Amino acid sequence: MQLDTRAQTLLKALVERYIADGQPVGSRALSKISGLDLSPATIRNIMADLEEMGYVASPHTSAGRVPTPRGYRIFVDTLLTVQHFDEHAVEGRMRLQAPQPQKMIANAAQMLSSLSQFAGVVLSPRRESVFQQIEFLRLSEKRILLVIVGPTGDVQNRLLLTDVDYTPAQLVQSANYINQNYGGLGFDEVRTRMQAELRQLRDDMGRLMQAAVEAGSEAMADSSDDMVIAGERNLLSVSDLSSNMTSLRQMFDMFEQKTGLMQLLDVSSKASGVQIYIGGESNLVPMDEMSVVTAPYAANGKIVGTLGVIGPTRMAYERVIPIVDITAKLLSNALSHH
Repeated sequence: MQLDTRAQTLLKALVERYIADGQPVGSRALSKISGLDLSPATIRNIMADLEEMGYVASPHTSAGRVPTPRGYRIFVDTLLTVQHFDEHAVEGRMRLQAPQPQKMIANAAQMLSSLSQFAGVVLSPRRESVFQQIEFLRLSEKRILLVIVGPTGDVQNRLLLTDVDYTPAQLVQSANYINQNYGGLGFDEVRTRMQAELRQLRDDMGRLMQAAVEAGSEAMADSSDDMVIAGERNLLSVSDLSSNMTSLRQMFDMFEQKTGLMQLLDVSSKASGVQIYIGGESNLVPMDEMSVVTAPYAANGKIVGTLGVIGPTRMAYERVIPIVDITAKLLSNALSHH
């Protein structure tokens, strides 16, 4: 439903005032802050219409009104004036450059949190399952440790339980075969090639190599969904989110489980630019009083992950949106020039 200009002006004034002080806003206050030359009766009528449309609600204890999730949605989509944020000032405050991509990502989460004063979250890039080399270490009769070294020198370990006792010479030979023929490729590609090339190697060594490739690709998949969260403690001082035990418990569950957040960030990586998920409206947000502002980030032109700010629905969106937007750009630049 289209809102006329007066209704839009009043809704914008109401949401901004409510975000600023958290108190229901009455008609008298609205007539002062909206700058509209309207009688109190006209303002009351427009507010009644907005309430009927589901954009504002009246808490039973007060004469004023508060925005609903739907009211916040129309506010962020059409009424919001995003603040201009000086990119260089942000860059000057926080250095994202770091020797390892993982450190850059941690810095970005920290930066989102300190600039917004809420929680910053970054979903790490899904790692390509590429390996530089592997090694086998014999632990005991039928237990072998598979050591996988990634392209950036990061190491993953996996335990292989075998039905054959391999000699150290066989382990070295198998590792050499994989490293010489497949080093620098992704495990999925190795699996396909190996199946064709090892048909003639139907022996124990072939079985060991196939087990290593299966375990390797699992190890890479497990380590790809890392999520970095900074500043959860900031949310404890937000009364809207921590005012009662139920919401506190919901919040801690969310940070502990992480699955809901991962889903949300995963969905938003497929969208372009800044997305806003408002609790009570988006099923992806685990709490009604919470909003998540996200943006995807890229490395060398390819989107590799998502970052965002988690805060109350009553947040200063006009400040948070540019913070998220600029951090995504800075992280993309830092990762691309790495």
